Amino acid sequence: MMDQANRLSKLTISLHWIIAILIVGLCAVGLYMTRAEAWALYPLHKSLGVLVLIIAIVRIIWRIWNGWPAAAANYTKLEQVTAKVIKWALILGTIALPFSGMLFSGASGHGFGIFGLVLVPAQHMPGNPAEVLAYSEFWASTGETMHHVSAYILIAAILLHMAGALKHHIIDKDATLKRMLGK
Repeated sequence: MMDQANRLSKLTISLHWIIAILIVGLCAVGLYMTRAEAWALYPLHKSLGVLVLIIAIVRIIWRIWNGWPAAAANYTKLEQVTAKVIKWALILGTIALPFSGMLFSGASGHGFGIFGLVLVPAQHMPGNPAEVLAYSEFWASTGETMHHVSAYILIAAILLHMAGALKHHIIDKDATLKRMLGK
C-alpha cells in the first residue's frame, strides 16, 4: 500500500521507526563505547551499523518509488525549507554514518561483519596478532573523521526532527506525528 495524504503505509511507518530506534541506539552506544572504552560492544555496534545501512538503502528505494509523504497541513515557506533540509540530513546521515564506520573499521585493519559473518577481515600484524595493521591509513583516517562528523550532524538533525514533530503535535495540533504513529 502506498502512502496517502492522511495515512502513511505500514512499510513507511515501519522503516521510519526501525531506522530511528537503531540509529538513536547506535549513536548512544557509540558515544558510550568511545568514552568508556567499552571495546566488547564494538562487534554488536558494527553489526547493527551494517544492518542500518541495508535498511536505510531499502528505505531510500521505497522513498524514491513511493515519493515523499504529503504535508499534513499548510506550512510557511521557512517550515517547508527547514523540513526538507532536516529530512535530507536524516536520509544522508543514515547512509553516511554506517558507511563511514565501515570504511573506518575496515581500512584501519579491524575489519567488520554482521552478526559473525565477516565482510572485511581484520588484518593482524605479523608476529603480533594482538595488533592490527591498517589496510590504508588515509582511508582509515578519512572514515574516522567522516564517522565522527556525520554522527554529530545526524544527532543534531534527529533532535531538530523530534522538536519539529513535537511542535506539529503540541502547537500546530496537526496530524504529522499521529500519521507516523499509524493513527
